[in-house]
Amino acid sequence: MGKRVLLVFGIIAVVIGLDQWSKIWAVNTLMGEPSTSYLNDFFRLTFARNTGAFLSLGSGLSDDWRYWVLTILPVLVLLFLLYQTLFSKTMSQWQIIAFSAILGGGLSNIYDRLMYGSVVDFLNMGIGDLRTGIFNVADMGIMAGLFMMLPLMFKRTPKAPAEPKEEDTNSAS
Repeated sequence: MGKRVLLVFGIIAVVIGLDQWSKIWAVNTLMGEPSTSYLNDFFRLTFARNTGAFLSLGSGLSDDWRYWVLTILPVLVLLFLLYQTLFSKTMSQWQIIAFSAILGGGLSNIYDRLMYGSVVDFLNMGIGDLRTGIFNVADMGIMAGLFMMLPLMFKRTPKAPAEPKEEDTNSAS
């Protein structure tokens, strides 16, 4: 159990640390500046404050609804996920790592939402007009965890062997 706790909280701390550091860097370096493109415009640094969730979903909600839907509900989901990640007996090491990355990203974005009322986003990728939304390192942690879970979603569980049929001992031989 001790190794699991260290693994879970270690991954959470790394994701939160990298995300918070990158957001401080973005505020100090990118805020108020025009977008900067790299690798033939495949990658852009674009500062944005997001009051919504993923891809600004929910940003048009009233302040009260946004608080409940984008703060309280995710906190409850993350607490449940943390409990499961720490105490589930059926979770594989791979699942523990994946859920820890999701937890780190989710907790870091929730922290921003609680402290600042918005989340700093600054990363964008794409080719031509086909682009991602603007995202941050916490979102990368969440997506990495979800991508790690994909192979498990398609993994077939082996069927239990069929029970051997009992021979009828009452039949005449």
